[in-house]
Amino acid sequence: MWLLIIFVAVPIIEIALFIQVGDAIGLWPTLATVIITAFIGTQLLRSQGLATLSNLQSSVGAGQNPMDHIAHGAMILIAGVVLLTPGFFTDAIGFALLTPPVRAALIKAGAARMAGHAHVTGFANPQQPDRPAAHDIVHAYSTVIPANPTH
Repeated sequence: MWLLIIFVAVPIIEIALFIQVGDAIGLWPTLATVIITAFIGTQLLRSQGLATLSNLQSSVGAGQNPMDHIAHGAMILIAGVVLLTPGFFTDAIGFALLTPPVRAALIKAGAARMAGHAHVTGFANPQQPDRPAAHDIVHAYSTVIPANPTH
């Protein structure tokens, strides 16, 4: 349902903004503004995307959890898609997603929302009282088959 609302509301908002801005500054300055913001957005997208990729590689190389960098990278990708969509409203959303504090706040809000819905269990200590019953444990065995068996 939300997707339908977005696909209907965003074009209506963009059309209204094009009409208002076009009335205020004229047709050609409006079109030039849209083209210039797309170009600036593409440059920011490239630089921030490369920086995030570098940070991701560094964190993986250091054995750290890369999820924060992956989340930032996903938001930068979304920002790029929205910035390449012509319009003032989508440009505002795209530029907002390119600012690290906005991304961090959205990631924090999303993580808090997901944490409320997630249930994670683990057995780091086999002596824990919540260890699964014997009938809940599945034993599996594997055999390695060579790719080119010689007979």
